[in-house]
Amino acid sequence: MSEALNILKEVFGYPAFRGQQAEVIAHLANGGDCLVLMPTGGGKSLCYQIPALLRNGVAIVVSPLIALMQNQVTALHEIGVRAAVLNSSLSQQEAMQVEQRLLANQYDLLYVAPERLLTARFLNLIARIPLALFAIDEAHCVSQWGHDFRPEYIQLSILHKRFPEVPRIALTATADMETRKEIIERLGLDIAKIFVSSFDRPNIRYQIVDKTNSRSQLLTFIQAEHPGDAGIVYCLSRKKVEETTLWLKKQGLHAVAYHAGMSMQQRSMNQEKFLREEGVVMVATIAFGMGIDKPDVRFVAHLDLPKSIEGYYQETGRAGRDGQAANAWMAYGLGDVIQLRRMIQESDAQLKFKQVSARKLEAMLSLCETTNCRRIRMLSYFGEIIDTMGCGNCDTCLNPPKVWDATVEVQKAMSCVYRTGQIFGAGHLIDVLRGNLTARVKEWHHDRISTFAIGEKLPEKTWRAIFRQIVALGLLTTDSEGHGALHLTEASRAVLKGQQSVYLRQQTRTERLSGKRSDDDPMPLDSAERYLWEQLRLWRAKIAKEHGVPAYVIFHDATLHELVRLRPQTEEELSQVTGVGARKLDKYGHHLVEILRGS
Repeated sequence: MSEALNILKEVFGYPAFRGQQAEVIAHLANGGDCLVLMPTGGGKSLCYQIPALLRNGVAIVVSPLIALMQNQVTALHEIGVRAAVLNSSLSQQEAMQVEQRLLANQYDLLYVAPERLLTARFLNLIARIPLALFAIDEAHCVSQWGHDFRPEYIQLSILHKRFPEVPRIALTATADMETRKEIIERLGLDIAKIFVSSFDRPNIRYQIVDKTNSRSQLLTFIQAEHPGDAGIVYCLSRKKVEETTLWLKKQGLHAVAYHAGMSMQQRSMNQEKFLREEGVVMVATIAFGMGIDKPDVRFVAHLDLPKSIEGYYQETGRAGRDGQAANAWMAYGLGDVIQLRRMIQESDAQLKFKQVSARKLEAMLSLCETTNCRRIRMLSYFGEIIDTMGCGNCDTCLNPPKVWDATVEVQKAMSCVYRTGQIFGAGHLIDVLRGNLTARVKEWHHDRISTFAIGEKLPEKTWRAIFRQIVALGLLTTDSEGHGALHLTEASRAVLKGQQSVYLRQQTRTERLSGKRSDDDPMPLDSAERYLWEQLRLWRAKIAKEHGVPAYVIFHDATLHELVRLRPQTEEELSQVTGVGARKLDKYGHHLVEILRGS
């Protein structure tokens, strides 16, 4: 491992391996297959990049996204690693040049899409050269139960059949037990060594708020906690992405949109803006994000409920990849639950798939409604148990929710569902409970039933929270026709008969969190440090523009913070800073020392 450590320091600029990186690298470099489950920002890429430099031949990296491939290759070029992409973004002439250089042993790593790799032409091409290893990135794409299913990934077992002597590494940041089993089965990794790192991202603060006016709530959150920061806002529909982007622009934010309905040119342009410019807010559907390598995303916000904990974990994991403090914020309401259940019911999927989707949604609802630590609940979903009462960095830890005995109110709500014929949604039911004489209430004569006005003492907001929580608890369900009407379930019988009590979360008035800063949060800067920080950022932006790369490819924010904190005065001292490898020291050392000495 001494050679691996030397590459880590000299090429990548890191002083030591993290977590299980050293074990994975040793196993793969010695020719063993492995499955690696490691959180976003945990250093998965190094697990195959360093063995690629240690072993003879070229490493073939299978990646599902063109943008991800190009970003990784650009970053590798910056530190002097011989890498290339071979995908549909290249012209025929460019592709032929890459193939010729590949045959001439001029690459250490080659990134390809699964569609390209599976062609007979490509398989025959790589059969002519020494192969160091195969790396299958985003391996959860193999699972038909996962949220990023790619049919081509199922066929990647051909690699082991065609090249049985070449070691393989499959990597993902998101996989529950069911998905892990499928990855092993589909890719033929039965005898592979499995490395499971902690899924915990302690630098991310999780917060879920009751949805009232989600856009205004989002704006308040950004203005209060992330002015000028880069962030991602996820919406369920393309229309909502467009509307939210326009609205945020009107509020003075630098926002861009991304969804599958846009032209590829527009999507690429907006993605480049997000990656290369600072302080851009990307508003997107889940079509955006897999493999996005931008390390300084300071927040990820959800205006709609994700379909599963895997999706939520993967999406929120795009925040704080640099280890600095970041936020995962979500606004969640009853409408989200009804909409997602309707989507499951109305889909053309097979019954088993619908059942799996419903189970995943129930787990997501449990995360939203928990009164205990959200991080512990989320980690337990992935089979990880942590020995603590709470993380101290999520909303339920920082502002523990109060729980109240809502049995009587829940009985009133369910009685109202029954008395009105189980054909109405929450809005009408709340009008009946609160005694609102709307045209619809009069039309259906619901001002004459026993549940009219029996809940007039509670405000509409509280009743909405009650309905949302009892739907999440499975005491009510939505109709199979997809109209949002609420129905009693078998579980509601015991509550209505007084045989079971129901305790619900009490609504909080404030959404601002108070509490400790993350241990990974950089220390506040004084005026002199702030000046140096801005000088370094300006220099980095200038260099990045000259090289045509995102700023973080030059240096991460974490490295700039180290420079501000340590203020190295010589190139020798500079070489000890995390993120400054030999190639970058040679290219930028003189300029950095000048800036640091002049501060």
